[in-house]
Amino acid sequence: MAPLQNQATLPHALKTPAITKLSNNKRLILASASPRRKEILNTFGLNPEIVPSTFSETLPHSEFPNVYEYPVSTASEKAVEVYERLVLQNPDNPPDLVVGADTIVLTRVTPATSGLHPSLEPEVPPEILEKPGSKADNLRMLLELNGHTCEVVTGITVDNGEGVDRAGGFAAQGLGGMLIRKIDGDWFNVVGFPAAAFFKFMDILVEEEEDFLSID
Repeated sequence: MAPLQNQATLPHALKTPAITKLSNNKRLILASASPRRKEILNTFGLNPEIVPSTFSETLPHSEFPNVYEYPVSTASEKAVEVYERLVLQNPDNPPDLVVGADTIVLTRVTPATSGLHPSLEPEVPPEILEKPGSKADNLRMLLELNGHTCEVVTGITVDNGEGVDRAGGFAAQGLGGMLIRKIDGDWFNVVGFPAAAFFKFMDILVEEEEDFLSID
């Protein structure tokens, strides 16, 4: 039987250490149905297979005192679920790399006007906003964010062994862009995939993990 051919990279991909390894007949999976994430990866020369995760994304927010760990944990669950499923389906062609991602919006409390020094004000944790469950929930989120600052956080993980469907209830790349006055940080992160951080992370793995994406 002829060896299976996987095409994880596109002709315009940069020749970074991680992408060079992926170009050697590696099987790259994106554990997400998001067309935005696929488009971002295509822009940077990656051509992943799309295998949406069936993970229910029901991790309790209360279990994460550090809210930044929540999207990373959800992304990890997505990647692991897809990896294990594909290995069972086709042991002869397991994924070399599964990428999971999860985007949330964090509300930011407006500075208090009580006159107390900021260090004496009670700390109010931000609320985690995910995809709204209904149009009413969508409206609640938009009213809560109206006139305030929010933080968009995307957790990504890799595994190698508009409106009601957007976190926070708006899409920065769509009509929701009219609601945004300013973005500080990575535009791609706001859209759903922090490309700069991802590729930096991949090259760190290549440098520090001798067997990461080893060329067969």
